[in-house]
Amino acid sequence: MTFAVRVRRAFGTHWYAWTMVAPVVLVIGVIIGYPLVRGVFLSLTDANEANVERHIGVNHLPATYKFTGLDNYQAVLSDSVFWDRLGWTVLWTVGCVSLTFLTGLALANMLNRTLRGRTFYRLALILPWAVPAFISIFTWRMLYNEKNGILNKLLAGGGIDAVPWLNDPTWAKLSVIACNVWLGVPFMLVALLGGLQSIPGELYEAAEMDGANAWQRFRNITVPGLRAVSSTVILLSAIWTFNMFPVIFLLTRGGPGDATEILVTYAYRLSFIDSPRDFSASAAWGVLILVLLSLVAVVYRRALRKQGEVW
Repeated sequence: MTFAVRVRRAFGTHWYAWTMVAPVVLVIGVIIGYPLVRGVFLSLTDANEANVERHIGVNHLPATYKFTGLDNYQAVLSDSVFWDRLGWTVLWTVGCVSLTFLTGLALANMLNRTLRGRTFYRLALILPWAVPAFISIFTWRMLYNEKNGILNKLLAGGGIDAVPWLNDPTWAKLSVIACNVWLGVPFMLVALLGGLQSIPGELYEAAEMDGANAWQRFRNITVPGLRAVSSTVILLSAIWTFNMFPVIFLLTRGGPGDATEILVTYAYRLSFIDSPRDFSASAAWGVLILVLLSLVAVVYRRALRKQGEVW
């Protein structure tokens, strides 16, 4: 049976489903597909601010950039800047995802128990998710202000010198991680709490009757019961954190110097901040980011399959 025949038969059998899906596919193709193809194309050229098509008043200047093949990728991969940014991006992602997951898991276990005011605590912990991200980030920026920030005011009250939260490379890295963890915990909390509530309570009762302590119940019932949920939220959180542009850009703008610059903020800098704006190099960075995340997703999926997880 040829491919065309299989497609025709599938469309004839499920024509209603294809009709319902078509508008979504069209929108995704326009919003994601075209920019992706355009980005890949630009990454294979020498396009920059001086040679792209543009209009100056009534004058039209045609594009004069040329096809350069894989030269941009060779330049990026042979530049130590890329590897420095990649190292910090990986550290930033692993640190944020680990702390977010562990904090969310601890809070989810606490809120899964019967305690007074549980509804209030749940709403309070989900609050960071309800507030727009840029407002939360600007609030954290005010907290981190070296001269007038609340954190340094509290330290001064205890006789401790002011901490340069955003002006010292090490403190700046810790500061952006803390802000991102605060933003990410509500999602992790809700997902893991839902997973905990799906575990039958009879399993815990039976284990307790068999003499299992709290740690043994957690290790042998809670952890396996959350494996399916955990695998999904960890991957999603890793992808979001890897590309977490707002926290880095709005909080430190990659500073001090370039200490907190991650891959995506550097790609943005090449295309919109540095002069002349280098669109082809920025596109190459974007394509490499996509390739890296795709490889991580594939390897992660295969690892889960080996463990017997279906994903």
